[in-house]
Amino acid sequence: MKLNTLKPAKGSVKAGKRIGRGQGSGRGGTSTRGHKGAKSRSGYSQKLGFEGGQMPLQRRVPKFGFRNPNRVEYKAINLAALEGLVAKAKAKAIDIELIVSNGLAGKNDRIKILGNGELKSKVDVTAHAFSASAAKAIEATGGKVTQL
Repeated sequence: MKLNTLKPAKGSVKAGKRIGRGQGSGRGGTSTRGHKGAKSRSGYSQKLGFEGGQMPLQRRVPKFGFRNPNRVEYKAINLAALEGLVAKAKAKAIDIELIVSNGLAGKNDRIKILGNGELKSKVDVTAHAFSASAAKAIEATGGKVTQL
């Protein structure tokens, strides 16, 4: 057996329909496109969201709300996750590089430490923001809070 002798199993490959190749093919004439209209022409493409002249869904549904362009979004990381990180990395200090390298946040994320969970070990934490309860819990274990 050689690569150039390989063939698909008999009957497994079906020839495609040859459309628009004369009346004898059974698919000549209008070539399965029906009669006249935009959809029968070459180069036809429908606009995104077009519903045949009916008012499109995007325009039927009312607009509401407000997106503040100046909002600063933070990636939330709880104390329980920090405790796991201390156990895994055996680090005395946790900074943004350590958090990113362990996959808890992306390199462009702003990080906020939240107070959910329990921190048992003394550790210095550097992040963009801290909740009041998280800062209190870190300092209660003897650690230091550094805000960027």
